[in-house]
Amino acid sequence: MSRESGRFTVLHLSDVHATESGLLYDAVDGIGRMARVGDYASAAGVTPEAVVVTGDLVQRGHTAAYPAVADACRGLAEAMGAPVLTVLGNHDDPAAARALPGHGERHYGSNTIDGFRIVRLDSHTGALDAEQTEWLAAELAAPAEHGTVIALHHAPLGSPLPALSRQGLAHPEALLGILERSDTRAILAGHFHHPLTASVRGIPVFVAPSLAYQQVMNAGPHAVAGHDAPMFSLVQFTGEGVTSTAVPLAAPDPLFTRPLDPPLFHSRQKANHVS
Repeated sequence: MSRESGRFTVLHLSDVHATESGLLYDAVDGIGRMARVGDYASAAGVTPEAVVVTGDLVQRGHTAAYPAVADACRGLAEAMGAPVLTVLGNHDDPAAARALPGHGERHYGSNTIDGFRIVRLDSHTGALDAEQTEWLAAELAAPAEHGTVIALHHAPLGSPLPALSRQGLAHPEALLGILERSDTRAILAGHFHHPLTASVRGIPVFVAPSLAYQQVMNAGPHAVAGHDAPMFSLVQFTGEGVTSTAVPLAAPDPLFTRPLDPPLFHSRQKANHVS
């Protein structure tokens, strides 16, 4: 927990879709965008306690991109001064993904950071197997000091978009049954390529937007389409609750820019320092 702000901040990225060479859809450099997140966050004064990337680290079939993704994770960790934790998505290859930091033995696990337990789950098949749910139940049997954050690719619910309404985690009941009896404070997920905030059995669920492309909402009930609008999220935990904010990596030019009154600016800066 940040001593300065009283917040525990997670920089939440998802759906990078890195490629072996060239640009995805002739526009998207997933590796480069990971570096841009670090530059953006540093310039904004964001100092997270952890960075979580919830899957689809590479585009399907681009297994040779994993070493570059691993280097990008290390670079982001150095830029943020915080560990980078990753989980696998449906585009990821479990064999090739062993090149990623923290994935040498298995693709799920637990990390404790400043009293928060961050649990990484592997839903690259679209579901969780019995081995993981058994491990999870044992892991959560004892509470963490400040609670638990669950990270996986597939959220335990569907998207409100008709074409994605059945694209959540398959058979989520086993997972939710474990979590509702635990100290879980939030579930972080991806996969939908649009931000989503929900509550399932009293547990907040935050689906991050995609770093690669966002869903076009009016593409129709039988189609999916994406537009180039990379985004990430800031998830902040306090003693009172949790919030999630989607942040565009690229934005139109501002309509106006004006300086704040210096005394007001400095007082707000001290009161609202982002950890």
